[in-house]
Amino acid sequence: MKMAGEDAIIILQAAPARIRNNDVQYPYRQDSDFLYLTGFREPEALLVMIPEEKGGKCVFFCRRRDPEREMWDGRMVGLEAAVSEYGMDEAHDIKEADQRLREMLQDRERIFHDLGRHPLFDQRLIGWLNEFRGESRKTFHAPEEIHALDHMLHDMRVYKSREELSTMRRAAKVAIEAHEIAMKNCRPGLNEADIHASLLHTFTRHRCEASYLPIVGGGANACVLHYIANDAPLNDGDLLLIDAGAEYDGYASDITRTFPVNGKFSPEQRDLYDVVLAAQEAAIEKALAGNQWQDVHDVAVRVATQGMIDLGILDNRLEEEIESKGYKKYYAHNTGHWIGLDVHDVGEYTIDGHSRELEPGMVLTIEPGIYIGPGESRVKERWRGLGIRIEDNVAITRDEPRILTDGLVKSAEDVEALMAG
Repeated sequence: MKMAGEDAIIILQAAPARIRNNDVQYPYRQDSDFLYLTGFREPEALLVMIPEEKGGKCVFFCRRRDPEREMWDGRMVGLEAAVSEYGMDEAHDIKEADQRLREMLQDRERIFHDLGRHPLFDQRLIGWLNEFRGESRKTFHAPEEIHALDHMLHDMRVYKSREELSTMRRAAKVAIEAHEIAMKNCRPGLNEADIHASLLHTFTRHRCEASYLPIVGGGANACVLHYIANDAPLNDGDLLLIDAGAEYDGYASDITRTFPVNGKFSPEQRDLYDVVLAAQEAAIEKALAGNQWQDVHDVAVRVATQGMIDLGILDNRLEEEIESKGYKKYYAHNTGHWIGLDVHDVGEYTIDGHSRELEPGMVLTIEPGIYIGPGESRVKERWRGLGIRIEDNVAITRDEPRILTDGLVKSAEDVEALMAG
């Protein structure tokens, strides 16, 4: 609230419930900014923060408890619990928001609110302002400016507290277990759908959700970066790429492992796998406070590119491949992203045109990958159809990087040992 100033008002809306089809709703997921500030998980809610000299005030609007509605949908939080359990200073019926906001907007110079995220609410807010401004000469002064809230709030979300890191570690532990079970159970003759179901079963058993739709890509399907069909047979001699994470208490994990369907890497698979693993390990070593975000990506690219040159997949010298970006034919994406309440979490990657400096409390994924499509005629046939990615979640500390997902096997030897039982 201090950053907004005492003459401002901050308004956030809960995510609306969304219809899947007819009268069937999608599973509800709260807006991440709203969840970050409130912990509240119901729709039809509004948070109003009013900066004041003595720390400010949080005024909350939500649904009243309704016994008839609770009979259909379950227990609602209600106004009293919004104060006693969620720490609000005041709580009012969401139906009263229009009238009460009139008083709260009085003599405020600026509104902090993210226009465009929830268009229906934006229309209401702009309607209120137009109405209030029409009356302001006779009654009160209405705000003249609407400022985006996301830059200020999202920079706060980049830095995780101890409690947040603990929650993310728990999400990681569930995801680790899901990946381990998938590795142990994988065998030729299964379908990608069997592995997908196994992942979801583990998440659900631990009262988690998938933090995104899992990618379960066997063989050449692993070369499709956002493959989500997850319905092809798993063939002897192929690799299987699983990109899946659990969400616990709103916080995401995001893990990728690639392993042989039959439990044993072929020589070519092992060679390329070791290149990707070396790139990831080099990138993790660079994930230190004081280094830049780009440093992590650059070292992964250099190691992966040199590895592809050594294997004969790329033809030019290292500096030529880096300069021409020739490596992008097979290493097409960035090496990582922020992770937190969103799996691709908010936060800037550059500041004033320069790559952002890594600082304690930041959490990122490190996930180099090499993907050689089945129709790639520029390489020898033995490399075609191989897609390999290895991903972990890494917290920046004052000392060494802390790998939140370090309990999951990663070396080729350890992967084969786990699959062998």
